[in-house]
Amino acid sequence: MSSPTPDALLGPADIRELAAVLGVRPTKQRGQNFVIDANTVRRIVRTAGVRPDDVVVEVGPGLGSLTLALLEAADRVTAVEIDDVLAAALPATVAARMPDRADRFALVHSDAMLVEELPGPPPTALVANLPYNVAVPVLLHMLATFPSIERTLVMVQSEVADRLAAAPGSKVYGVPSVKANWYAEVKRAGAIGRNVFWPAPNVDSGLVSLVRRTEPVKTSATRAEVFAVVDAAFAQRRKTLRAALAGWAGSAAAAEAALVAAGVSPQARGEALTVEEFAAIAEHKGAGA
Repeated sequence: MSSPTPDALLGPADIRELAAVLGVRPTKQRGQNFVIDANTVRRIVRTAGVRPDDVVVEVGPGLGSLTLALLEAADRVTAVEIDDVLAAALPATVAARMPDRADRFALVHSDAMLVEELPGPPPTALVANLPYNVAVPVLLHMLATFPSIERTLVMVQSEVADRLAAAPGSKVYGVPSVKANWYAEVKRAGAIGRNVFWPAPNVDSGLVSLVRRTEPVKTSATRAEVFAVVDAAFAQRRKTLRAALAGWAGSAAAAEAALVAAGVSPQARGEALTVEEFAAIAEHKGAGA
């Protein structure tokens, strides 16, 4: 792999110039905040542990700051971009700044939530600065759709990072925590300051690392069945599981029967349970019937 030129990555002046040429103004609606610091994107790639044989998928590449850093390190990169102007411009940016790596880059012009397949070899890693307003659903969709993704590193709003990486019993443990943990071992992997973005967001950002489980959660229930229990438990998180799962089970008594059969106290609350316990409850739906 030939080494890229030192100025291949985008700096603050490059980003603003590119945006001006394209007539791009970052929109709040799409949660767009472009990274303007080359050291930050290199740090993200390093923290993600991107290897020379990796096939990386990136969601929301924007003007290409992280894309170029990923192309330096990975075998190939596929970027998924919903914005018409940004999607049209990115291949030209890659070709201009890393001509010897351009054939290793593919662009999918689509909403990431609708992507069911990607060109080229299956992705082994997901690395992305996720738009804040859709970060969790996009992350979960990608993990569900592409089981070949072994390692993920996403930059998200700091509070979302806390929620994704929260352990049972934590105040911020909830639906994103449990569902992410269904797929992967999840942990916080660092903080990102506001000044590396343009425009600077009025929230802090965090990195979250997800390493896919080598052994899936042992259960005879399907993912959809387990997630239905999780959704019900946290829809009324102040209630005991006996009450919160009444709708899911058909009645409070049926919920209690499923909980007891699963070895979970009917008086417990969702925030205390592991993903394995949610799976056990899903397996015992109808236990008292």
